[in-house]
Amino acid sequence: MKELEYPFDSELILKRSKKLRRQLLEGRTDFLTKKIAVLGGSTTHDIIRVLELFLLNQGIRPQFYESEYAQYWQDVMFDNPELVAFAPDLIYIHTSNRNVTAYPAVTDSEQQVEAALEEQYGHFHVMWEKIAGKYHCPVIQNNFEYPFYRVLGNQEAVFLQGRISFLNRLNDRFYQYARAHSGFYIHDINYAAASYGLDKWADPFYWHMYKYAMCMPAIPEFAYNLSNMIKAVFGKNKKALVLDLDNTLWGGIVGDDGVENLEIGQETSMGQVYAEFQNYVKAQKEIGVMLNINSKNEYDNAVAGLEHPDGILRPDDFILIKANWELKSRNIQEIAAELNILPDSLVFVDDNPAEREIVEAQVPGTAVPAIGTPEQYIRILDHAGFFEVTSLSEDDRKRNDMYKANLARQKQQLSFGDYTEYLLSLEMKGTIRPFEPIYMARIAQLTNKSNQFNLTTKRCTQGDIEQFAADDRYITRYGKLEDKFGDNGVVSVVIGRKESAEECGNAAAEGPVAEVSAGTPALHIDLWLMSCRVLKRDMEYAMMDSVVAACEQCGIRTIFGYYYPTAKNAMVREFYGGLGFTKVWEDVDGSSKWRFDIPEPYEKKNRVIAV
Repeated sequence: MKELEYPFDSELILKRSKKLRRQLLEGRTDFLTKKIAVLGGSTTHDIIRVLELFLLNQGIRPQFYESEYAQYWQDVMFDNPELVAFAPDLIYIHTSNRNVTAYPAVTDSEQQVEAALEEQYGHFHVMWEKIAGKYHCPVIQNNFEYPFYRVLGNQEAVFLQGRISFLNRLNDRFYQYARAHSGFYIHDINYAAASYGLDKWADPFYWHMYKYAMCMPAIPEFAYNLSNMIKAVFGKNKKALVLDLDNTLWGGIVGDDGVENLEIGQETSMGQVYAEFQNYVKAQKEIGVMLNINSKNEYDNAVAGLEHPDGILRPDDFILIKANWELKSRNIQEIAAELNILPDSLVFVDDNPAEREIVEAQVPGTAVPAIGTPEQYIRILDHAGFFEVTSLSEDDRKRNDMYKANLARQKQQLSFGDYTEYLLSLEMKGTIRPFEPIYMARIAQLTNKSNQFNLTTKRCTQGDIEQFAADDRYITRYGKLEDKFGDNGVVSVVIGRKESAEECGNAAAEGPVAEVSAGTPALHIDLWLMSCRVLKRDMEYAMMDSVVAACEQCGIRTIFGYYYPTAKNAMVREFYGGLGFTKVWEDVDGSSKWRFDIPEPYEKKNRVIAV
């Protein structure tokens, strides 16, 4: 919905929230439903009202629990029955500098300041630990914004007794905790307040009249920033940038003006603007955003422009360069297909509003921000939060290289008449093991990002993954794959829940006998997913062999698999059938259950990957 895309009209959102909500809900059923507990140190009702709009627009339908005013700590520490029964998927703690109760006095000694810091940090630390032990869900915690006045003037951040100094140190303790605890995230309202303008943000009228931690007009900006964190936690980030060239990455038209006359570099003020934007784009690549070009240009001219001596980006920084005279909407669709991702994973950046409008109309789901003038490009893209970072793995840093290697594999495939010969030519090596600490973050990330090859679309936090790994009732497997073109990293995940012979007997007594045999232990596959960049590489066979081997070690001879249809995973509807499973039942909505009885002896299915 355009009204909710950045940059937006905050006043319009506040006035028309009910109408916007109705429009968002009309005719749409493919939401990801999540229960979000908002524990506030100030009034949160209007924050929740606007946050819901942004989350709905991002494909998440939230159900909210809202604490009573300033009862955030009590709800957790005293096990509020309503919160416990709500069983949140995510907890958001909305506190601000108004909730700091242990500020040092100007006359305090260094020891007294340290004691105040420990007291205030301890207030939050004990709450976080209680949440971790009881709720096992992601937590988003505000840091602290600066106060709107400075008793010590410019020394407020220098003297230990200054409130800015105190908040800086308290924030740093929060950051240390976040670095040490997976699934715990900091919502940076200190930056948000500075970006909005602290004097306006902290207008005392709104605190004393309504107990808002910020002014009412700032709520949409605040809620949008928070929604970006929540959608990132639940795997709704975009994955790739698709960039125009002329007047987007440089000033001028390379085909008309020539490379030597492009504005890029330090010679002119506008050249500096474009260079800064290229630096920003390059930094996106370093956090795992896939870079691509979609330009109406001759290919040679496009490459020449990217090789400008004062440019920052080079042809090798891009996975795909579509420089031609085709419709940009068609190029966008081809880029998505060649990357093996969905068009709604793309962000198209073009200075031309006409081109943006065509892509927006022809390729639904692709984000098409109105990027404004060149000086605004960075601010608009950055504040839009398409690629909000909640974790950063080695696979993220190498993602562009992984996808470029995948294109090299596809090119090699064309030279082979026999597909098995092609797979063998890749010299693939797989590592398949139970979940290990070093890969927990990547495994959790995969569960939230994989949509097409994901049979049950179960989403897991890193804490969930760690629990599965430590629980003897589960068989867990991750799969890494490398070949002569490079390392694909962790690309597949399986989680299976063991069912004892006694449990199976009970199930047989309660349900159709054809589905399960009494007294026979079984494995139920709760999650099976794979990165689409390794499709048709027989990794699924290697994973199946590993799961079967683990079952045999446990005396399990029956495996059940499940498929739950979504708008994106139709490609794996018959996946289990291809592995030799028999369909047990299928619902009218397409959900299905499959059964595999392990034969003796079991013949391995993987013949091309050295595991």
